[in-house]
Amino acid sequence: MAGPRALLRQCPLLLPQDRHGTAHEGFVTAQGRNFHIRILLPVDLQLKNARIECSWRLRRILHGYRHILKQRLHSCPDLVSFMVELKTVLEIALKNTQDLHISRPPEYYSCLVRDLEILGWNRVAYVDTGLSTVKLKAEDSCGRQHLITLKLNAKYPTEPPDCLVDFPVPFAVSWMPQNSLIDIYNQFLAALESLKEFWDALDEIDGRTWVLEPENPTRSATSRRIAIGNNVSVNIEVDPRHPNMLPECYFLGADHEVNPLRTKLNSNMHLWDPEVSLLQNLRELLGIDFPSRGVLEKSDFAKDCGICYAYRLEGSAPDHVCDDPRCGQPFHQACLYEWLQGLSTSRQSFNVIFGECPYCNKPLTLKSSMKKL
Repeated sequence: MAGPRALLRQCPLLLPQDRHGTAHEGFVTAQGRNFHIRILLPVDLQLKNARIECSWRLRRILHGYRHILKQRLHSCPDLVSFMVELKTVLEIALKNTQDLHISRPPEYYSCLVRDLEILGWNRVAYVDTGLSTVKLKAEDSCGRQHLITLKLNAKYPTEPPDCLVDFPVPFAVSWMPQNSLIDIYNQFLAALESLKEFWDALDEIDGRTWVLEPENPTRSATSRRIAIGNNVSVNIEVDPRHPNMLPECYFLGADHEVNPLRTKLNSNMHLWDPEVSLLQNLRELLGIDFPSRGVLEKSDFAKDCGICYAYRLEGSAPDHVCDDPRCGQPFHQACLYEWLQGLSTSRQSFNVIFGECPYCNKPLTLKSSMKKL
C-alpha cells in the first residue's frame, strides 16, 4: 500500500488536509509549471468515488482527457498511482497544446493523409479539423468494438503519436521513424487479442450475473462486485494477464452469511480448473449458482441504505450489513461510519469504530479500510 511518503515523493506540493487522508490540496507540477488541485476522497478512500477540483487553467488543459482520467480513477490502486497517471496525462496535454501553436510542414499533412488512406478510411472513427487527433476503431475476434486515440505532434512520423486506449494494462508502442499508422494499428489489434480471454471472462460475468459495481464497467475495469443474495455479494479482482487463475475474492455481507462462503472457497481452492471459465469455477468452488439481476430484483436484495435511504451513493451500493439475522439492514459503509462517529456511545481504535446498529442496537464493528490492492 502506497503511503504518505510515496505521495510526498511524487507530489511534494500536494499535502493532506486532515488526519484521515480524505482531503489533499496543493499543486501538481508538469513541464516546470504548477497547477492548483484539490482531491476529496470518501471515508473509505475509494478512488472511484473521489472528487477532483482544480483551477480553470488546469480544467481547460485537461478538458479533452476527462474520460481517460475517470478510467484511471476506477483502475488505479491508490492515490499515488493516480497522481503519476495524472502527471503523465498532463504532460501529454501540455505537449499537444503547445503543438497546436507549432506550424506543421506540408510533409506532415501529406504523410498523415497517405497513412490514413493506406490504413483505410473505414477504420477511422474521428479526425479533428487540425489533423492532430485521430481515433481509430477496431473489432476483436469476438465482435467487441474498441477505439484507440492518437495524439500526433508536429514531428510525426519522426516521433510516434501518443496512444490512449481503454485497456486494463499499459499499451506501449514500438516505433521507428519509417513506421506508419498501420504499424500502430496492427500492434493495437495484437493487444486486443492478448486481452481476449480477460474480456471473455468478464463479459460472461456481466451477462449472467447481477454486477452491483461498477454500474457501467469500462474495458479497463478489472473488478466486479457480484450479487449472491440475502444482501451478500462478492468482489473479485481479475488479473488481466492471467484471467483464468483464481481471482482475489472479498465477501461483503453479514458474518453469518459470508463465513460459510469463505470456508467453502478456502477448502475448495485446490479444485480451481484453469481450463474452465472463471464464472463456472466460482460456481463450483462456492457451491452456488449466481442469480441473475431479474431474479434478485424480485427479491428483497436491493434494499436501500438504512441511513441515507438511497440505494446508490456516488455510484456505490450498500456494502455493510447488520450481523443480526433478524435485522439484516444494509448500509453504505460511508454512511454508517459517519453515523457512528457522531454518537457519544461509539468508541474508535485506530481505523476501527465500535458502536450499535441504528435499527436493532446490536453491537457492530466497522473498519474504515483503504482500497485493496
